[in-house]
Amino acid sequence: MCNRYAPPRPEEVVRRWLPRQASVNFPPGPVFPRAQGPFIRAARDAAGPERELVVGQWALVPWFAKAAKLPYSTNNARFEELAAKASYRQPWARGQRCLIPAEWFDEPCWETGRNVWWRFRRRDGDPFGLAGLWNTWVDRATGEVVESYTMLTLNADAHPLMRRMHKPDPALPPEAQDKRSVVPIEPEDADTWLHGTVQQASALVRLVPESVFEAGPA
Repeated sequence: MCNRYAPPRPEEVVRRWLPRQASVNFPPGPVFPRAQGPFIRAARDAAGPERELVVGQWALVPWFAKAAKLPYSTNNARFEELAAKASYRQPWARGQRCLIPAEWFDEPCWETGRNVWWRFRRRDGDPFGLAGLWNTWVDRATGEVVESYTMLTLNADAHPLMRRMHKPDPALPPEAQDKRSVVPIEPEDADTWLHGTVQQASALVRLVPESVFEAGPA
């Protein structure tokens, strides 16, 4: 599970994902759960397959929530549970997918017996576009509109690098730890992720090779 990351500079977000826009603006990182961060989604009011940048809460607020501040965590969503879990079922079925721009993200490594934060970047120097879901929630009492998003994760027990992250559960065998990895979406797949069908998007949810990452103690 990822609980800390930093978006790239606004001009880099424009260059990589929003070339039709002159500029964008969003709070500087790092971003923590329930803080404000940028995400990119299919433009809601466009006639064609265009994109828009939105700033929202990193912790998805589901439609049935009574308040934007939830008593449980929704900043990460297990891909394997999207179709069944109440918080994510509707956004996933509706195609409310997004890209989360990230210059780096941190994960805890417990190989020494204590938490050592590792920082992950792309080895080629480009930013990540991490797979996510978004939702727009409206407070029925006040009319307040809250944009929010969650970051997708995938089981990484077999991944040579990501399986080393997170505190192991001594009650479970190595092959059943449910270690998690974020899901980078490559630039050439961005339109399919944002505008494609559920089936097309599902095919993009996969672990990337270890060689993609440059990682080590932060």
